Amino acid sequence: MLPAEPGQDMVVRRCARCGAELQAGFRFCPTCGQAVASAPPGPALSLRWLPFVFAAGAVFWLIELVQFAAVVAAPAGREQLQDSLRQAGLTGDMTTLLVLDAAIVFFIEGTAAALHSAAYFGLKARKPWGWVTAVVVSALWSLVLVGIPVLVVLLRRNTRLAYGIH
Repeated sequence: MLPAEPGQDMVVRRCARCGAELQAGFRFCPTCGQAVASAPPGPALSLRWLPFVFAAGAVFWLIELVQFAAVVAAPAGREQLQDSLRQAGLTGDMTTLLVLDAAIVFFIEGTAAALHSAAYFGLKARKPWGWVTAVVVSALWSLVLVGIPVLVVLLRRNTRLAYGIH
């Protein structure tokens, strides 16, 4: 391989089927035998930041989860949550409502952390399932406008090809 120009990284080509690293000039993947495309998929270098967006999202949701757990664990926090439920017009057994509310929040935040983590590991390994998970997460984030720019990058043809999505 020729050395990269200053300020440019080397393009690492990966097999579209198994993700194995391919050396220059390979016509077939040495791991699975898949025929190698003659041209590397588009902007592989510009996608190196992509997994870290999802890693940051996983960290964000884990912090939110721990913060909510601290509120639920503290007596003053539980009382504040029960007051919020009363102000929302909910009546009935406040302990049951608080447990239900806590279960819903833990489920949502735990699922969000797990999806972000899966997207990170899948994108980092250049696996198609990582791309799919990242699209799902970005689509959900786009409901609050945050995910729209990432979703646009993920849906570009060159990005899909870089992850083996045709």
